[in-house]
Amino acid sequence: MTVIGGIGFLAPWLLVALAALPILWLILRAIPPAPIRRRFPGVALLLGLTDDDTITDRTPWWLLLLRMLAVGAVILGLAGPVLNPRGDTTGGTGPVLVLLDGSWAGAPSWPGLLDAVDAELANAGSDGRSVAVLNLADPEPVLFQPANIWRTRVSGMAPSAWLPGETQIAQAVQLIEASEAQEVVWFSDGIDYVGKDDVLAAADAKGGLRILQGGRNPVVLQPAVYQDGVIALNALRALPGDARDVTILAQGKDPAGNARLLASAVATFEEGELGAQVELSLPSELRSRISRFEIGGVRSAGATTLTDDSLRRREVALIAGRDSREGLELLSPLHYLQRALDPTADVLLGPLSESLLANPDVIVLADVATLSAQESEAVTAWVDEGGLLVRFAGPRVAASDVSRAEEDPLMPVRLRSGGRSVGGAMSWGSPKELAPFVEGSPFFGLDVPPDIQVNAQVMAQPDPTLANRVIASLTDGTPLVTRKELGQGQVVLFHVTANAEWSSLPLSGLFVEMLERLAVFSASGTLSAEELEGTLWQARSVLNGFGQLQDAGTLPGVDGMELVAQSPGPQIPPGLYQSDDRSLAKNVITADTNLVPASWPSSVQVGGWTLAQERPIGGWLLAAALILLFVDVLASLLVSGRLGGLPRAAAACLAAGLLMTAPNDGFAQSSFDPDAVSASGEVVLAHVITGDRTVDDIARAGLQGLSDTLFFRTSVEPATPIGVNLETDELSFYPILYWPITPDQPRPSAEAYTRLNDYMRSGGLILFDTRDGNVSGFGTASATGRRLQQLAAPLDIPALEPVPSDHVLTRTFYLLQDFPGRHDGAQVWVEAAPPGAEQIEGMPFRNLNDGVTPVIIGGNDWAAAWAVGRDGAPMLPVGRGFSGERQRELAYRFGVNLIMHVLTGNYKSDQVHVPALLDRLGQ
Repeated sequence: MTVIGGIGFLAPWLLVALAALPILWLILRAIPPAPIRRRFPGVALLLGLTDDDTITDRTPWWLLLLRMLAVGAVILGLAGPVLNPRGDTTGGTGPVLVLLDGSWAGAPSWPGLLDAVDAELANAGSDGRSVAVLNLADPEPVLFQPANIWRTRVSGMAPSAWLPGETQIAQAVQLIEASEAQEVVWFSDGIDYVGKDDVLAAADAKGGLRILQGGRNPVVLQPAVYQDGVIALNALRALPGDARDVTILAQGKDPAGNARLLASAVATFEEGELGAQVELSLPSELRSRISRFEIGGVRSAGATTLTDDSLRRREVALIAGRDSREGLELLSPLHYLQRALDPTADVLLGPLSESLLANPDVIVLADVATLSAQESEAVTAWVDEGGLLVRFAGPRVAASDVSRAEEDPLMPVRLRSGGRSVGGAMSWGSPKELAPFVEGSPFFGLDVPPDIQVNAQVMAQPDPTLANRVIASLTDGTPLVTRKELGQGQVVLFHVTANAEWSSLPLSGLFVEMLERLAVFSASGTLSAEELEGTLWQARSVLNGFGQLQDAGTLPGVDGMELVAQSPGPQIPPGLYQSDDRSLAKNVITADTNLVPASWPSSVQVGGWTLAQERPIGGWLLAAALILLFVDVLASLLVSGRLGGLPRAAAACLAAGLLMTAPNDGFAQSSFDPDAVSASGEVVLAHVITGDRTVDDIARAGLQGLSDTLFFRTSVEPATPIGVNLETDELSFYPILYWPITPDQPRPSAEAYTRLNDYMRSGGLILFDTRDGNVSGFGTASATGRRLQQLAAPLDIPALEPVPSDHVLTRTFYLLQDFPGRHDGAQVWVEAAPPGAEQIEGMPFRNLNDGVTPVIIGGNDWAAAWAVGRDGAPMLPVGRGFSGERQRELAYRFGVNLIMHVLTGNYKSDQVHVPALLDRLGQ
């Protein structure tokens, strides 16, 4: 594409014809208009006479100008002019290195960023320059390749959930310095970070540095803080601006385990302010269900904050074996426990039977020896479902026969009769101290104060399993704390009392830290590296750059100190981490985060990467040329006197205008749609018109590509695809409706829903495509997924299930197990198999008769993978390189299987009847 005066031309060589316009002017001036013929009797007297000089009349100048304008419009129109061209070449030479911040800050405008990068790559490609793309947040070796190859790769890139860190910056600087780039184009997310200046210096040294920066003002959310009975939330923005409201959503699960919006609040940025605060007051049960807070409408990891134990106050039931006497509060078995738990937990006091009804998180039994059979059964069931039972020894436990001859289910070890007393007046030896906690213990890494002494304890009976259940011991090796797992929960026994009668442990800060490590109560505030020393944390779910939670997969465990001390990055991505029964949220934004907008030196060229949409104007110019030529015909007739006056001229103009209008082929007064009449005699694939022109164009192009594939590979010869209006068009002519979902798609009327239900009941199939497989893995986590729920609510949709491996859709034409489109990995849902559809022995799939699923739901954006342009070439990139083309091929194969399934039903599953048919033939 060549750009002249801000307008791009696809065929600029045609503009040479403009130089011929002066010659055309001279030719036209030399040709006079046709003479006017008049019959007059007196002319006979002039016959035979000749003039000495011949004077030729000339064409009027305004008619010449009209013709020149028409010819010029034709030339310009055929040259393919394009407004806002993306192919505006820079005219440079040599390799181009494209840098991307690639962080969460660019996630809200990521599609626009990819379009800008694609335009830059197109510029380089038109100049024949090689290109390399380097993501600063996750750098990989620089590889210079043709621009077309990188354009397919860039389309599959996604933002990282972290800013470039020190390690990534160091790697990127080395790669930039070692590269052969002669020009560097840096797409910045607009946020400053440590090390940016190092990258700037390395890039500027290559020469020709250009920085393109997004124009958005990022908004982020700091971690929630629970204090004074309310949840405090703080939103930040990078730049001051006008007053603005943001909605903060509290997401979690309802009692049935379904994801729900549990609460919401509006935070207001005052004019010129960088922060907005809001508070939520929620009951403890609802508060404990919250798993994340997010800013509504902002798809970014920075606008999402995960919750952990610091937000949820655990309910702890305290039960003592004996009551404290009046005036002896410090001797109460529960005094020190209450003092430790009150700031961070909800303490329940009362009988064990009543406490169980409240289903607490933790039950503490202080010197409770014997439980009734009913209580023991209830507590065992509670622990088996994930409860934590913490028991403390005491005189009652030491004097009882609990867990003596055989291990009690609610005791971690067998106990010896009586107790052990050391350092007293009636005993030998001195008080014992705690031994350092060994690796593998939940207390590993905690410092043991030297002033903690133990005077008495209950002893554990030696047993082959004892060593594995000891998590704390004294210096002489005797167990101090033992633990065992019971179902999904665990039982912990402190072999000393919960008060200071047997040891000084309850008087120390170590006692609180040990209870915290056991997750008896929630940690308040942010855990320090020292508090997590020696612990190992496993990632359960991680955030992507768009703020969506994903399974952590096989990420290795992380040391507790590193988890807190290090910033999020490829090795420690933001997400939810777990150690034993404790959870810790690693968020992108912390309480100390300050958003600083990126600043650049004046010597560097800085621009924006927001692009105006390309608009071809060749058609408008050709249409203008036709109008001018039509006017020229009328003007020529007028000059030559052949119109016969103004009334005839007006009539001729009116008739010509009517002829220029598009014909209706006689259907103007008919109630039949010509497209529908054509579809009644052929196989026509149809898509639902959404109102979004881009989505509708891709849907039509996708069905055209699928129709071409069916034509070349099968005996099905579809006609040109058609877009249908649910409000006015008849649906029964089309075997399948492809329905792409957009967030703002209008809801059909009740009459349209009636026609849709009739369409599905009569054998039609609707393919719903939310096109969000790359964002949310398909589902209600995306705007299109939520819109699909609203649009599909009035439809008579049967029970659905993910496509089973034996579904006939996997083998109608090709053998398939996955159904990718432009995206891959999202589940595809079809009508669930009816009860009794069992697999027949020896047959590859179940007996499902000839039923066709009326609905298929997915989010893989199939039309984008099928779409072809007018030249038959793929319209949109899929994946990267060969793997991307393989994915496109599988998308076509899914489309072929889909159409075959619609047209033939589950014909292959009729093989289950073959034995019966052969048996009849044998008879």
